[in-house]
Amino acid sequence: MQNTRFSNINIKLSKILFGFLSSSWRSKSINLISILFGYFLFANFITKFISEGQNELIMVPIIILIIEVIIRNRPSNNSNLFNLWLVVDKFRIGAIYALILEAFKIGS
Repeated sequence: MQNTRFSNINIKLSKILFGFLSSSWRSKSINLISILFGYFLFANFITKFISEGQNELIMVPIIILIIEVIIRNRPSNNSNLFNLWLVVDKFRIGAIYALILEAFKIGS
């Protein structure tokens, strides 16, 4: 295929939409385990947190602060800590998913 602007846009779009398919099985499995582990731990944490009903005003700002620190402190791609940060970020995504799902369960 010739190197035209349309082909470049097509290649970039396919990397954005289907880029995760080109990664290794190791990274895919680590990402999936991190998301599911974050969901599992945070769903249990929320269930215990709701049933006790104590320290709500203290725990919620701490959870928000931890999530914001994870988002803001992204290392560069060349750093040794980048892979660890990816795992923690996927853990955060699973935790937020659990939080939203629990909110829908309580709301209905």
